[in-house]
Amino acid sequence: MKVISDIAILRSPEVRRRTGLSRSTLYAKIKAGEFPASISLGDRAVGWPSNEIDQWIAERIEASRKSRQEAA
Repeated sequence: MKVISDIAILRSPEVRRRTGLSRSTLYAKIKAGEFPASISLGDRAVGWPSNEIDQWIAERIEASRKSRQEAA
């Protein structure tokens, strides 16, 4: 079993705060394959690995910068 010490599991409020997405948009993007899927933490709890959320945010920034450069 690989131990990962620098990755946290983020719950929905923190994921929404970091991304700026509403709850409904978050789950719509997951369904469309445009956002990392949650992982089960128990019977009624889910979370997201922080590294996957950080990567998604970085990809959005890169895509935004690229599209602005192409438009200029």
